Amino acid sequence: MTAAFHPGATTVLDSVLFRDAFGTPAMRAVFGDLAYLARCTEVEVALARAQGRLGVIPAAAAAAIEQHASADALDLERLRRETDIVGYPILPLVHQLVEQCGEAGRWLHWGATTQDIMDSAVVLQLRAALALVEADIAELRRLLAALALRHRDTPMAGRTHLQQALPTTFGAKAAVWLAMFDRHAERLAQLRPRVLVGQFAGAAGTLASLGEQGLAVQQALMDELGLGVPATPWHVARDGLAEAVNFLALVTGSLGKIALDVMIMASTEFGELQEPYVAGRGASSTMPQKRNPISSELMLAASKAVRQHAGLMLDAMVQDFERATGPWHAEWIAVPESFVLSAGALHQARFMLGGLEVDAGRMQRNLGLTGGLIVAEAVMMGLAPHLGRQPAHDLVYAACRDAVQQGAPLAQVLQRRPEVTAHLDAAAIERLTDPARYLGQAPQIVDRALARSAAQGRG
Repeated sequence: MTAAFHPGATTVLDSVLFRDAFGTPAMRAVFGDLAYLARCTEVEVALARAQGRLGVIPAAAAAAIEQHASADALDLERLRRETDIVGYPILPLVHQLVEQCGEAGRWLHWGATTQDIMDSAVVLQLRAALALVEADIAELRRLLAALALRHRDTPMAGRTHLQQALPTTFGAKAAVWLAMFDRHAERLAQLRPRVLVGQFAGAAGTLASLGEQGLAVQQALMDELGLGVPATPWHVARDGLAEAVNFLALVTGSLGKIALDVMIMASTEFGELQEPYVAGRGASSTMPQKRNPISSELMLAASKAVRQHAGLMLDAMVQDFERATGPWHAEWIAVPESFVLSAGALHQARFMLGGLEVDAGRMQRNLGLTGGLIVAEAVMMGLAPHLGRQPAHDLVYAACRDAVQQGAPLAQVLQRRPEVTAHLDAAAIERLTDPARYLGQAPQIVDRALARSAAQGRG
């Protein structure tokens, strides 16, 4: 067994087999144990530095804490054992940091409570994690904008209820995808001030242990950490973290929608799209011809998992009094897993959309599968000024039924009906039954989406 394999791994997030399919090294680094302990230590040191500056603790003690407190020097096995006993990692962490700092250690964690440190550390993680998400969204917007522009005028069948409905363009479909991620970029900018807010309020949220200096210490600590100052303690008001995870659910939900479109369009019967070719990717162990849409499958799976965590975060908002008796712990599961899964899905989307193969010829052939039935609306609207909308609808409906039963093109059936030819000549019928002539405003919708996306900026 090689050193890379860890027999204790039990989830796709830590499995050496699956972790890079469902996550990324960069996001795992943000939420790994060592990174978390480093963020907790960062908060403890920032607190000492803030209190030393305000004279709450001796300046020399604050300097010694800053110099000696080190997450890298922690005895992790001892920390694990004590955390298992206490139930939280902060008291065991403080024990070791106090020892590291010698005499100055008596001033460490002054006036703080466990959740102050843990919550602020998580917010520091969120700040780094959201920066990674932002970069991925910016790149996806660039890829989708290029796709929409390149295929602005590429006609294809638009589908509703899995049936061909009306013609559209593949560029218009990509523009819909782009607009979703434009909105996600906007949401991300809006949620940051609400989510990136630190926590420091003491045992029951009153800062009583620091007397009149409590709010000043809180402000100074947040200045040190570069975080927002809370209007009130949020020990049991968890809407900020719930918003962050539900934002990820929206992002991965959009990825899931794109993935589903791509998977169906890549099916043999459609054949309109293919994920980028990589030798062996998506291969079957028994069917040599297979080229499965692996990235789309992973995106869809991640969207379902993050959705579940979003619900868990909403449930965890219901907390009792000034310190919860359990819901908080659910966040320890949902927050890191949601971010790692989202990062994995975004990574798969960047790969897939960056090399997506679009078969415009197959789209054109599929557009002609119904022999003109896909533009029956155009014929109806062409007849409506002469007959009225409903009579025209009924006439074309009957003609469509005849075309299906006879296996004939719609234009041919229409040309045999006097009530049609009385108003439309053969050229008009051919024009109205040509799908490429009934794209509506699809190309112009692409133009508008691209203009709005460019005006918003893509990072």
